Amino acid sequence: MNSATPPIATPRVAAGVLFFDDDGQVLLVDPSYKRGFEVPGGYVEPGESPRAACVREVREELGIEPPIGGLLVVDWAPAADEGDKILFLFDGGTLARSWQRDIALQAEELTGWSFTAVADIPAVLPPRLSRRVLAAIAVRSSAGPTYLEHGAGV
Repeated sequence: MNSATPPIATPRVAAGVLFFDDDGQVLLVDPSYKRGFEVPGGYVEPGESPRAACVREVREELGIEPPIGGLLVVDWAPAADEGDKILFLFDGGTLARSWQRDIALQAEELTGWSFTAVADIPAVLPPRLSRRVLAAIAVRSSAGPTYLEHGAGV
């Protein structure tokens, strides 16, 4: 009898947040280390929960600590060049103008931020992230979080 343990997945885990303005547009950030836009967030550190990572990343990247709401989506998103990932998106709600005025970008990582209309998201985000963000927006008014694979419902 073979007592060897079968292989266990060791995905990278990341968490991000969706903030909205009064018009329902989504806050996106412009990373300096890659092309294109992203949502605020980043990788979870050892011993850290996805929500705690989200709070930390917002504080580090944007220099603010607004309240972070509940989970919107969890996305299993393997990538051939990066390996398996599990990605969490939380609801930051409407970002008050006072929080917007206090944004101080982490210059080593971000070159800018802006609010983007929901209809423009597919044109400005990579396809899988676009699908994840649009799915998260869709569940904001529903009964609870959604599980995704590759940014799509299963």
